[in-house]
Amino acid sequence: MQVRKAVLPVAGWGTRFLPATKAMPKEMFPIIDKPVIQFIVEECISADIENIIFVTGRHKRPIEHHFDINTDLEKHLEQCGKMDLLRNIMEISRLINPIYVRQKEQLGLGHAVLVAEPVVGYEPFVVALGDIIIKDERNVLERMIEVYNRFGKSVIAVFEVDLKDVSKYGIVDGRLIERDIYIVDHLIEKPKPEEAPSHLAIVGRYLFTPRIFEKLKITPPGKGGEIQLTDAIRLLIEDEAVYAIKIDAKVYDTGTPLGYIQTVLDFALQRDDIRDDLISYLRQLLSNNIPQIDTV
Repeated sequence: MQVRKAVLPVAGWGTRFLPATKAMPKEMFPIIDKPVIQFIVEECISADIENIIFVTGRHKRPIEHHFDINTDLEKHLEQCGKMDLLRNIMEISRLINPIYVRQKEQLGLGHAVLVAEPVVGYEPFVVALGDIIIKDERNVLERMIEVYNRFGKSVIAVFEVDLKDVSKYGIVDGRLIERDIYIVDHLIEKPKPEEAPSHLAIVGRYLFTPRIFEKLKITPPGKGGEIQLTDAIRLLIEDEAVYAIKIDAKVYDTGTPLGYIQTVLDFALQRDDIRDDLISYLRQLLSNNIPQIDTV
């Protein structure tokens, strides 16, 4: 079956960014002039997926507004002659077919995916985390769909991390069957470095067959009463093959304050209209603060 739908779980509280996330979803934080969530949506569109299912909460209305048509703003920009901005705004409003599903309780990533079942139906679908931006020469979701089309089974995107960082991720234990493609034998959630079976970390992109819903329904809640997606994948592996594709890409985790700042800086340094002035400012900043750093 063709992969036509993507599930974007965006209902989390974003507690690491409080009090900012009390009123503004972290997925709407700007990377210069584009919110994080738009990067993920554009990735889906580039892979020919236009049916985007947002699993939201009551505090996530700004995401809905962002992908809606704003006739007052469009009229204002047209009257001001700001046609480039007008085209940009109109494109955003017409990018996708958005579908919003409410996750009434924060019961984990697995629960968020399960909430989308009535809309997904019995067909394969993508899950893309709303705070992970991936920059690669080839669209990662597109590559995952190619693997799915070959094998007809679920696919997880992974990337290689340093041993000291494995405790931040779900780690895949698998067998390499051809270049960059593995059969997954086991998943370990945030292992200690000495317990990690590999350096292959899940990168926040999944492609599932609909059988994942069966497994999510029988996955027992873990810590905090949450249903973990990795636990459901382990159950899925017992019944059918799950593949992993290794990507060699720049991965930006905007879900932490440091990761968000690093993302903004990296993207700013790639902008011709910002880069030179930013480099000059950073040099000045470092020059002023290096003596202070040395004395700490």
